[in-house]
Amino acid sequence: MHDIVDLRSDTLTLPTPEMREAMARAEVGDDVWEEDPTVQRLEALAAERTEKEAGLFVPSGTMGNLVSVLSQTRPGQEIVLDQDSHIFNYEVASAAVIGGVQTRPMQTERGFLSPEQVRSAIRPPNIHIPPTGLVCLENTHNRHGGTVCTPEEIGAVAEVAHAAGIPVHLDGARIFNAAVAVRRPVAEFTRPVDSVTFCVSKGLAAPVGSLVCGSRELVARARRFRKMLGGGMRQVGVLAAAGIVALEKMVDRLAEDHANARRLAEGLASLPGIRIDLANVQTNIVIFFVERRGGVDELVPGCAARKVKIHAIGPTSIRCVTHKDVDREDIDRALDALREITRSWAA
Repeated sequence: MHDIVDLRSDTLTLPTPEMREAMARAEVGDDVWEEDPTVQRLEALAAERTEKEAGLFVPSGTMGNLVSVLSQTRPGQEIVLDQDSHIFNYEVASAAVIGGVQTRPMQTERGFLSPEQVRSAIRPPNIHIPPTGLVCLENTHNRHGGTVCTPEEIGAVAEVAHAAGIPVHLDGARIFNAAVAVRRPVAEFTRPVDSVTFCVSKGLAAPVGSLVCGSRELVARARRFRKMLGGGMRQVGVLAAAGIVALEKMVDRLAEDHANARRLAEGLASLPGIRIDLANVQTNIVIFFVERRGGVDELVPGCAARKVKIHAIGPTSIRCVTHKDVDREDIDRALDALREITRSWAA
């Protein structure tokens, strides 16, 4: 029984007792000197899961994406991505400010670039325009409601990019949610791309951290950029220990979060003034639209007063995210709160 039902994000998860114990007992060393054995175990485990040669522990997914971009581009190039992607919207223009690369956002239906879009976006040789340096994908897709891009779709995009000599980066912050949702090994999603970033601090419930995985050469470059950005950490095995537990113990239970998200979405679909596309609810993110004028301004504080926290992502849209600290009873409490507030909207 939770006093507060917090559906704002899966970044709000608290570490499990097993994680706390592992953190307290972790063997540590100086990771900048590459002497922290627990970090090395986590990086090796991440590389094994993604079928890449090496891994790198970074403080956040944002840093992971940035060092991946920096490691595969040079200033004056352009990266092709979806206009709703996290890299384009929520990473403080770091690719442009720090990397000197231009972003070329493309409009997509589900948040995923098609092979045809990538083919059309690749720049021809011309002294007036920036050469294409990188293609970026996101899976699952945050702003599109946790939708899943299949390994085959990723492979088709990578094939086009690689034929033109262009690498592909996968922002896989929630890639384990994608793998669990379609019951495919995570390596099938990551095998076609040159680099991948994934978070252990979201649904996997570790307190801090993400992993960058790729070739040994790419990870060596990424390690250098991590240091440049201030991400060189010392006895950080105390955090990596929680990441190891996350990968070994927390992946399969993501299916519970998906089931709770589906329960929430189906309940929302029956409420007046609420519009939701159930086909887009594939993992642990539920985005719904409020058709009543000023309805978002009623729902967010109204739910908070009933000890349910939800997050407005626009003037007419709300995002809810399920995670390990939200159970089936919490979902029902949230629906009761929403039902009570919207009851008068049917009139």
